[in-house]
Amino acid sequence: MRAAVINEIGSGFEIEDVTIDDPTGAEVLVEVRAAGLCHSDYSLATIDRGRPLPMVVGHEMAGVVVAVGPEAFGFAPGDHVIGTQIQACGTCRSCSTGKPYQCSNGGALSRAPEATARLSQADRDITTFGLGAFAEYSLVHQNQLVQVPKELPFSQAAIMGCATATGVGSVINSARVRPGESVVVIGLGGVGLNVLSGAQIAGARHIIGIDLQPEKLELAKRFGATHAFNGADPDLKERIHEVTGGGADHAFEVIGFDETQRQAIDATRIGGAVHFIGIPRSNPFELSVMADLLVGQRSLNGIYMGASDMRRDIPYYCDLYLQGRLNLDDLIAQEISLEQINEAYELQTGGAIARSIIRFDKNSRKN
Repeated sequence: MRAAVINEIGSGFEIEDVTIDDPTGAEVLVEVRAAGLCHSDYSLATIDRGRPLPMVVGHEMAGVVVAVGPEAFGFAPGDHVIGTQIQACGTCRSCSTGKPYQCSNGGALSRAPEATARLSQADRDITTFGLGAFAEYSLVHQNQLVQVPKELPFSQAAIMGCATATGVGSVINSARVRPGESVVVIGLGGVGLNVLSGAQIAGARHIIGIDLQPEKLELAKRFGATHAFNGADPDLKERIHEVTGGGADHAFEVIGFDETQRQAIDATRIGGAVHFIGIPRSNPFELSVMADLLVGQRSLNGIYMGASDMRRDIPYYCDLYLQGRLNLDDLIAQEISLEQINEAYELQTGGAIARSIIRFDKNSRKN
């Protein structure tokens, strides 16, 4: 099959022929129909995080089941599925208490080190991150898949596996925003726009979107934003406090910059909650325990994958979308081929668009 391979950090993605193994154990082989370009995957191609190369990444994925391993159950060829990068063993304490996103034994879903690699190329093994979805097929453990309605479009379905799960999930599952509360969202990419959607679904009174791109500020209104401000505005804090009457109840930071993390803290009222979602670009972040937490009485919350239980949450999001209550269509800025991945990431990381989706043409696949 064809796959976008990372051979060297900083050299981009190279489209190469890769061999994928047959499913064993509880694995499922999925024909990828759509894969979203999330920034987390791009960071692995540009920042050395110690992961072995070569590697195939991609963790926003929707496709069709092709084959199942002998121990897999609940899936059959022809099923439409969404993938998730949450690797939940299903038996540890966290999984058993409804917190699969905190699984302590996610490695149990991977093949043993001495086993045949899932992906290979000539004389070398290829590692994967998430689902290895930047390829024509994905081979993963059944616990990373959720069956979805066949009427759900593949591009929109792919987004649900990360951007929606993280964005909407952060609001509903972790922050537990209540009707009438005020919400600020800093960073209006694919995840940030889903946070806006989550705030609208939760019944927030004031929903404020913050970004540097005028196009994103306009787009925010389609996802429930009641106000949209430019992050470079020197009076940003004052504007937020004026709208909310003293500061927001919740501020979500979805970028990972020191400056925007500080903006999130400053945007909240006394007793407000600050939620960090964005992957940090630098460390450490300067925090005043006295001023920010004790006197400010704020809570600081780090959220991973929207504190999601995918088999509970994804069916809910599917219903919301099919009922016209969750906007996923406007998230998709463009659909591209696998060969266009480098150009698409360059455009997306520049901040001009929300999400690019790789669409795989079934008729173009190699036999």
